[in-house]
Amino acid sequence: MARQRANDLQLSENELVIARNELETLRDQVYVLKCAIADVEADLDPAIDPTTRDFKAALNWLLNAAKPLVEG
Repeated sequence: MARQRANDLQLSENELVIARNELETLRDQVYVLKCAIADVEADLDPAIDPTTRDFKAALNWLLNAAKPLVEG
């Protein structure tokens, strides 16, 4: 069915159709992950001597930001 629809729309192998709400959700999830990475980089700056608690919190933040991208 998907291949037939792609043929109907004359899409190449490198193109796809995605619903706007799915694209917006994906963009939001990527933005959250980008923010998490920036936060973790700042929080774990060696100059501030992060603690084990800081590392655990950073890992949890990254995991919570990344999971929606792989579970979706």
